[in-house]
Amino acid sequence: MWVAVLLILALVLGGVGLFVEALRWVLIIALVLFLIGAVMGWTKRKVV
Repeated sequence: MWVAVLLILALVLGGVGLFVEALRWVLIIALVLFLIGAVMGWTKRKVV
């Protein structure tokens, strides 16, 4: 009985950990893309 409870708890916590890790990577990638877009937009605006 306790083994099943611990297994379910480990799966839930592991899933939450994976979700948080994926969310952090998505935010990092979004920030990098935003900075690249801002720099490219700024340089195009300066040229014109």
